[in-house]
Amino acid sequence: MMKEYEFIRVELSTMRRRPKEDYQQIIRDYAQRGWKFIQIFAPSIDGYGAAAYFEIIFERDVEDA
Repeated sequence: MMKEYEFIRVELSTMRRRPKEDYQQIIRDYAQRGWKFIQIFAPSIDGYGAAAYFEIIFERDVEDA
């Protein structure tokens, strides 16, 4: 079966490096809609060597059309 993926970007505050959104609630909401949590990934590095944001990656089966 084919899979589809969803990438949700969560920005981090500039000073404290805390998520601007409740990432745990995002994961719960997506799980209720049939998405499986795969990973949190921080691809971006800013001038201070820390991530500026992270992405939450979800997966689910694609229904046959």
